[in-house]
Amino acid sequence: MNTWRNASLAVTAVAVLALTTACGQEQGTTTTNGQPVGAAAAAGDGYGSDAYGSDTAAKTEATAAGQLAVWDSKELGEVVTDSEGFTLYRFDKDTASPPKSNCEGDCEKAWPVVSAEGAKAPAGVDPSLLGEVARADGTKQLTIAGWPMYRYAQDKSPGDANGQGVGGTWFASAPDGKKAAPADAAADVTVADLPGLSVRKDPKLGEIIVDSKGMTVYRFKKDSAWPMKSACVGPCLDKWPVVAPVDKNDTEGIIEKGFVTFDRPDGIKQQSIDCWPVYTFSGDKKPGDTNGQGVGGTWYAVSPQAKLVGAPK
Repeated sequence: MNTWRNASLAVTAVAVLALTTACGQEQGTTTTNGQPVGAAAAAGDGYGSDAYGSDTAAKTEATAAGQLAVWDSKELGEVVTDSEGFTLYRFDKDTASPPKSNCEGDCEKAWPVVSAEGAKAPAGVDPSLLGEVARADGTKQLTIAGWPMYRYAQDKSPGDANGQGVGGTWFASAPDGKKAAPADAAADVTVADLPGLSVRKDPKLGEIIVDSKGMTVYRFKKDSAWPMKSACVGPCLDKWPVVAPVDKNDTEGIIEKGFVTFDRPDGIKQQSIDCWPVYTFSGDKKPGDTNGQGVGGTWYAVSPQAKLVGAPK
């Protein structure tokens, strides 16, 4: 009797183990269930829905612009910096005509205002592009082509550009006030006849997964693979659209383990790689963009093995 009982328990254990391997769907195409982690994701939880991307505790005083300069970044193109060499940013929710800042309160903690004090145009840039706009507290904020200028609190050293693409609304400023972008950014990325998911060699990040349009694919650190759950719900999905299901035969160079469709609780069908739900970023406007990389310290591009690229250990 004991021998029969022990054998029965062993068979049961093997069956349970098989069900809990690789998100339980290696032989199928769809995984179900999976509730969102935290039913309603709050603003400032790491996915950039509040567009601030920082938990800075106190408002940072405005910094004087001084002698502006232009930094030629391989990834971003020409970027304006202040007299200390810090990247200047513009906010999509502001307006340039007329100049108006919509960054106040908590926003100013993450994005310190750049004052127009002592502002001088960079060499070769039309001085008439520089201006100022009066804020509610009396500060005269620097504008370039009408766009109010800011620093980013998470830029710790001259040359940092950690604010690029945060929330899909913050971008480094070019000398003409437009969003900084390399002139040949799209020239290096060919999107004709791309598979549903494939691998691109990014000059900064290395090998990363892209979709059929050449857009970078991301993972969210707050998701889980087993049980498969997505913590990106509600407004988060406006910033981070899911990757729609892709036929496994329509892929090239990526891991096929755990390549299943995730039936989300909200009814949306989402592709997963190694059981991890994957997304694109609304702040990426063209093939080759990686503006979602590192946003909120929780979003990262995906390697061919479905690992987070560049995430801190």
